[in-house]
Amino acid sequence: MEIHYLDNSATTQVSEAAAQAAYRMMRENYGNPSSLHKIGLNAEEAMEEARGIIADSLSTDKKNIYFTSGGTEANNTVLFGVAQALKRRGNRIIVSAVEHSSVYESAKKLSEMAYDVQYAPVDTQGVVDIERFKALLTEKTILVSVMTVNNETGSVQPIERLSKLVHKSCPEALFHTDAVQAYCKIPLKPKKWGVDLMSISAHKIHGAKGCGALYIRDGARILPLLYGGEQQKKLRPGTESAPLIAAFGTAAKEADIAANHAIIQELNAYALERLRQLDGVTVNSPTDALPYIVNISVEGIRSETMLHHLEKSGVYVSSSSACSKGKRSYVLEAMGLPDDRIDSSLRISFSKYNTKEDIDALINGLQSGINNLQKR
Repeated sequence: MEIHYLDNSATTQVSEAAAQAAYRMMRENYGNPSSLHKIGLNAEEAMEEARGIIADSLSTDKKNIYFTSGGTEANNTVLFGVAQALKRRGNRIIVSAVEHSSVYESAKKLSEMAYDVQYAPVDTQGVVDIERFKALLTEKTILVSVMTVNNETGSVQPIERLSKLVHKSCPEALFHTDAVQAYCKIPLKPKKWGVDLMSISAHKIHGAKGCGALYIRDGARILPLLYGGEQQKKLRPGTESAPLIAAFGTAAKEADIAANHAIIQELNAYALERLRQLDGVTVNSPTDALPYIVNISVEGIRSETMLHHLEKSGVYVSSSSACSKGKRSYVLEAMGLPDDRIDSSLRISFSKYNTKEDIDALINGLQSGINNLQKR
């Protein structure tokens, strides 16, 4: 059966070039990057080449890039590392109500540790309400975290505007953005935007799972989660995964934001045109969402039921964020969607490898589900 994979916000297929880069590091350039002999230095050189590619992609310097095991570790490092580093200055931490679970759950844990955690509300489009956001900023604010692109709906946040508001109202606070869903899809310029910390990940851009990175502005104070060796200025000690890092660099180098955007925009327009022809289908993503993600609801059919129906036809989508394991979407709840739309929501997400044939298969599967599963 032909596979029509439309769950690229959960993870992407590793590109051939990225897979080959990892393989070469594992089989040929296998030294420990911290070893002082030639084999180790060769591995370090390959790793630093990847660091340079990723730094260039963010218009920053290599010294500002720290490798992690992925977006979750990067986000946890920020929330707990900043909270501990700046706790004498204040205890207020602000996150948006629609953050990825790695930020949302970290914030909940910090609230149990006597930090004053506030959740910035969003409007019906999933975008932070600026006036209500301003009201949360106080002299005790030490960290604000707002994701660049929402992983369920594709809503794009005004990161530069929010960052500047934070630094104007709370000069001592740090501003973080989880840019995992935005990386290599839109241009990211943390230094220009006034962003202090930015999380990115490899496996959303055709790199391998288990590798990500954290941008840290010069002078931003943050404590490590882990303790051990001297690697990465002690902020993230431990032997770096040079194979995965090399694959990450290769995937980032391959990414052509403009060319890929054109491909995805065409697929998105075609998908929306065909989706709107189906009775009972509602689009939940805003009109100005990142075109890589389309969130829909299918009237009268629970998400999991439709997801498995589509799978029988070789069509793969998500019911919400992959990390939620099928739990009800708090992102759609924060947007004020009614229960029936939340319970029947599906996330469709594209990559440069998708085609209109994948969308045709999706539409046929949805129509079949509507005909056979919808309660009459």
